[in-house]
Amino acid sequence: AYFYVSGGLMGLVLYMVGTTEQQERFVKPMIENRWGGTMVLTEPDAGSDVGAGTTKAIHVEGDVYHLEGIKRFITSGEQDYSDNIIHLVLARPEGARPGTKGLSMFIVPKFHVNEDGTLGDRNGVFATNVEKKMGLKASTTCELSFGTTETPAVGYLVGGVHDGIRQMFHVIESARMLIGTKSIATLSTGYLNALEFANERVQSADLTEAMDKTAPRVTIISHPNVRRMLMLQKSHVEGMRALLYFTAWVQDQKVRFPEDEAWDALDDLLLPLVKGYSSEKAYELLAQSLQVFGGSGFLQDYPIEQYIRDAKIDTLYEGTTGIQGLDLFFRKIIRDQGKTVTKLAERVLEVVKGGSDEFSVERELLGNALENTQGQIGALVGYAMASQEDPTELYKAGLHTNHLLESLSEVVIGWLLLRHAEIAHEALAGSDESDRAFYEGKIASARFFARNVLPAIEHRRRLAETETGWLMDLPTESF
Repeated sequence: AYFYVSGGLMGLVLYMVGTTEQQERFVKPMIENRWGGTMVLTEPDAGSDVGAGTTKAIHVEGDVYHLEGIKRFITSGEQDYSDNIIHLVLARPEGARPGTKGLSMFIVPKFHVNEDGTLGDRNGVFATNVEKKMGLKASTTCELSFGTTETPAVGYLVGGVHDGIRQMFHVIESARMLIGTKSIATLSTGYLNALEFANERVQSADLTEAMDKTAPRVTIISHPNVRRMLMLQKSHVEGMRALLYFTAWVQDQKVRFPEDEAWDALDDLLLPLVKGYSSEKAYELLAQSLQVFGGSGFLQDYPIEQYIRDAKIDTLYEGTTGIQGLDLFFRKIIRDQGKTVTKLAERVLEVVKGGSDEFSVERELLGNALENTQGQIGALVGYAMASQEDPTELYKAGLHTNHLLESLSEVVIGWLLLRHAEIAHEALAGSDESDRAFYEGKIASARFFARNVLPAIEHRRRLAETETGWLMDLPTESF
């Protein structure tokens, strides 16, 4: 449950964008995780469309405002882990323009904070509902009401400037990285549970002796389909973890070389992959973890059913997978004129064209996958350009942005796994028996992913290139 309190993350953001007075009053106890923090965007009629929010901010004096409105789906909006909760709230000052650019961000503490840092009276923000959820039950997901009682909900304009959506994106981007981490970790533990079960559960004879009724029973990891399911999970876990680490390394380079905007651009390109692809694949492949258990996995005796329920939310909050796909194509590729994705492709090509003969098949498959992903991008860019004459051409692109998210993610993962395999292959020569299985497992992950996952990208390219947009012409009554 501690994962969802988020005081440290919100405190870091306030340290980056708050005024000196706000930093001194709020940041230290948040960084020390004595106070919790929330990000407060969603409203009953403003979900993915954040700019439709109607919560209003009424100016009182200086940077002080009174907020009025209802927010929902607020993670840890009320809890008793912390002495105080600092809500970072998007609201629209009276008279501000519509859309996201009219939103400002406000600090709304659960308890007022006195000048000496002690807690004062209760502020006018209250949890008016706690959602009953499919999973994620360790955290309270709340509806928050601002200014609906006699006590006003006092908020402080963050940084003293009306720049809410840009400020909130510091929170959103960190949260997306965090969710990718959670997704990968959940699939990892699901896989490890399935692996342990497969090594212990004895059932049926080996397939080669299936007709021999006297043949000895074997552990289910001996069965081909179980091995396939396990390696599908293993290769994705290791590949998505590599994607996460690579993205974290890029973020380190942003700090080391702040003047080089290329690192910022690469981080922006990778975040939809970390969040969107990892969350989708974790949820999808946890079903494979459960499948390894057979009927036992459907029981609460084992943790997989909870992992599945807890993992689904990762595809939904902090931008659904559909939003991640649109963001990847329209903001991170089109707006960037393809410069960053081209530089990333050059990194992949270095591995395709180099490396040992041991992985010649895998390098060829990676090269084909890269070419087909570039073909997908080309098709979607063509539709975007054609939309200048016919806006409905955008529908063709929109039908395939999720597919593009999948393909680009898999190319990057295939590239990283192949780099791992090259290192493991070299290490095998001097390894002892205690390390051999680990290195062979790394090689197996790269081989399996290249041979079983990457070929699907060619199909997605064909779908993109032959799109007619007919689905958008179908009457809604026909669904």
